[in-house]
Amino acid sequence: MKDYTKINQKMFDKWVEEGWQWGIPITKEVYDKAKQGIYEIYLTPTKKVPNDWLKDIKGKHVLGLASGGGQQIPILQALGAKVTCLDISEKQLETEKKLSKEFGYDIHLVQADMTNPLPFQDETFDLIFYPVSNVYIEKVEPVFLECYRILKKGGVLLSGLDNGFNFAFDDEDGKILFDLPFNPLKDIEQYEYMVKHDYGIQFSHTMEEQIGGQLRAGFRLVDIYEDTNLSGYLKENNIPSFYATKSIK
Repeated sequence: MKDYTKINQKMFDKWVEEGWQWGIPITKEVYDKAKQGIYEIYLTPTKKVPNDWLKDIKGKHVLGLASGGGQQIPILQALGAKVTCLDISEKQLETEKKLSKEFGYDIHLVQADMTNPLPFQDETFDLIFYPVSNVYIEKVEPVFLECYRILKKGGVLLSGLDNGFNFAFDDEDGKILFDLPFNPLKDIEQYEYMVKHDYGIQFSHTMEEQIGGQLRAGFRLVDIYEDTNLSGYLKENNIPSFYATKSIK
């Protein structure tokens, strides 16, 4: 299963064609409001990123990592950033290209697999915007090392992270589905569950891997908040399943 990311790539494209919520682009009205400084942008499902996390990005070089789909990138551009979008999904990048033409702005699009070294020179970006995507890769620490490498000194990493609860609990009744960690490449039952439900290949990750991974890469954690799913048992019981971090190089 060395090519599991190719499975996910095809899955993302399929999800987008089926109307995946994270592949539905913003409207021109939303974009125009963002240009006036009125906006909402998300690293996690329901809680918007605090405005002060994105202050002073006008004219800055920003990477939207795994951020295709026309939701975050147009907002960042409307705020005045010089934006690059990297995504593995061709369909998500097609949406970005379509919106940039419709809304009239330039964008640099890169199709790449973030489990490989990122195709950028050292100290290229001032900020990296990285919504919840770690669930689609087995090893997260290398990504944080790459983010540290390509950020300028003083650069900011904004990350959306999954705490693993969505893999452990049934969203219908809250009963335990699987022990953690969740890794379909090492557990046939978990693999068959993913295939049955058309989920692609996903993984749980600990705080030690994700926040610890950032710290070991050299980042300094300066802020954090929790968030829930959009709906379901965990949401109804206000049980957080995501968190977002702001870290500085």
